[in-house]
Amino acid sequence: MFKKILIANRGEIACRVAATARRLGVKTVAVYSDADARARHVHACDEAVRIGGPAPRDSYLQWQRILEAAKATGAEAVHPGYGFLSENEEFAQACADAGLAFIGPPPAAIQAMGLKAESKRLMEQAGVPLVPGYHGADQDPALLRREAQRIGYPVLIKASAGGGGKGMRAVHADEDFEAALASCKREAINSFGDDAVLIERYVQRPRHIEIQVFGDSHGECVYLFERDCSVQRRHQKVLEEAPAPGMTAERRAEMGAAAVAAAKAVGYQGAGTVEFIAEQDGRFYFMEMNTRLQVEHPVTEAITGQDLVEWQLRVAAGQPLPLKQHELRMHGHAIEARICAENPEGGFLPATGTLSVARWPAHEAFRRAAVRIDSGVGEGDAISPFYDSMIAKLIVWGETREQALALLDASLRDTHIVGLHTNVAFLRRCAATASFAHADLDTALIEREKDALFGQPGLPLAEAAAAVVAHTLAEESATESADPWSRRDGWRLFGAAQRRFELDVDGVHHQVLLSRHHHGGLSLTLPGGAAGEAIALAVRSASPERHELHLNERRVAVSTYKVGEQVAVFGAHGSALVTEVDVIAHAGEGGSEGGRLTAPMPGKLVAFLAQAGDTVAKGQPLAVMEAMKMEHTITAPRDGVVAELLFAVGDQVGDGAELLRLQAA
Repeated sequence: MFKKILIANRGEIACRVAATARRLGVKTVAVYSDADARARHVHACDEAVRIGGPAPRDSYLQWQRILEAAKATGAEAVHPGYGFLSENEEFAQACADAGLAFIGPPPAAIQAMGLKAESKRLMEQAGVPLVPGYHGADQDPALLRREAQRIGYPVLIKASAGGGGKGMRAVHADEDFEAALASCKREAINSFGDDAVLIERYVQRPRHIEIQVFGDSHGECVYLFERDCSVQRRHQKVLEEAPAPGMTAERRAEMGAAAVAAAKAVGYQGAGTVEFIAEQDGRFYFMEMNTRLQVEHPVTEAITGQDLVEWQLRVAAGQPLPLKQHELRMHGHAIEARICAENPEGGFLPATGTLSVARWPAHEAFRRAAVRIDSGVGEGDAISPFYDSMIAKLIVWGETREQALALLDASLRDTHIVGLHTNVAFLRRCAATASFAHADLDTALIEREKDALFGQPGLPLAEAAAAVVAHTLAEESATESADPWSRRDGWRLFGAAQRRFELDVDGVHHQVLLSRHHHGGLSLTLPGGAAGEAIALAVRSASPERHELHLNERRVAVSTYKVGEQVAVFGAHGSALVTEVDVIAHAGEGGSEGGRLTAPMPGKLVAFLAQAGDTVAKGQPLAVMEAMKMEHTITAPRDGVVAELLFAVGDQVGDGAELLRLQAA
């Protein structure tokens, strides 16, 4: 076994590798960018080396600096994690040339599987089923369009060197092909340095099923069963589970054998994932092979009881696989939810900001834990625009899928993040949909269930308002002493004391009255249909953050967190972000600027789709931005004429920056 390894990555995977290495008695070296100087993975390792600026191209993609750090610290091996350089054969070869063990497959295997077109030719030779498509080297746009017409719409354009949903577009009509191809190529060149694409038939109602494989340097290769990763948005995974619902033992063995054949065809060593598109009738086709550990590997660990990172270290050190195929067993069911900084209601635009609050359900670490949290950030940390938007992975395990689903719901309910948009509530709704609950799975599940997933109300106003009141009362009570003059409860000898709360919820202002009666009881009067009708309120607060509310005859438990003027409320049936308005402090404020084209997040301006003097219509695409490794199209907020472009293509722009000026037509 190695004495010291360098982890050429960041975030939760770097933390995970460091923890496993420590358990095995292996020292670790972290590398970090300027943006990650205080990151959790830096503190998780025994040593740390700065390698450059915050952008990946200035740090985590600078493999020469990483090799220099390995040499300077005496590391014997490099673990690439996933993303960045994990599937870069040039980096893997450079590690070998420097006398470092690369904790991954041989460079030739990475190269063979890294180009989707080449890998499909290899798989065809190995007898692995393929989706009909075009995988040729000729990239003439006219030829690609003719191939799409030959295959028949809908088709899928995919970056040949891609992964993670980047450089991928579904095209349903011939007239949309040219624009989709251009966007794919831009995203591919920015993400992978290669704009080659392939065209495939877009399988209707497909399931995304992948097989975890592992090979060693002694010629052995096994599969550790399957994962279903069908729930996706923008071709990126949202929920993953193992085993795949409805998978028969015969089909599992068939897919496992195909995955092992794919791995052996390229002399594979280490952890890898063979991904398949599966029809609803069970037929499956090779899609691609990821020559690295996958983000969703914890669900495989949960059902097998194996530590896949430990397997990686042992195989890279020349040891044989820990288990033979016939020794591998699976037990129970596991589900992983990717918690991301993004706004599902805003088209899943990535979000940035500080995690003012990050509270997790009770959890354990690694392998078969009932609840597991893998995260590289914590409370007080910032989510920057430079890296992936994932905050954490929540993994649950149960004896049955039903138990795992119940535990997932409870764990998402108890996940409280404040400071930026997240997809936690969306994940909870996803898991509760009829499609997911009954395992009616395909990659269009989110679109099919959109009515249940988007535009759903948060907590009822009465519950949200009562929670804010409870939080305020608990904070004030904490400042009181035995001195009766320190009391802030508005006590009166006769009659009721009234107090007004000015609350903004979802952009709507509400005036709420709290009445404290001479007998000590409380009541709440809400605006709207409940005006003049008081709701009896009783509050028991364990702390300013934990409350039990009695609203008339109903009892609810809530958690509250105050950041500035905002109070985040989390209850059993949802959450709400309430602004407690100080009307004196905000006197005189008002007015807004409408109709401006602004950046919805910080990022790089990729393209303008209109020029000064152009007449545009509301909803027309006007600009393309790249943030967190994905492209985002920004549309006109109203009809008008483009008066001026305020940035140049390639500029970095801040959140809310005005990109161009529109004038009335």
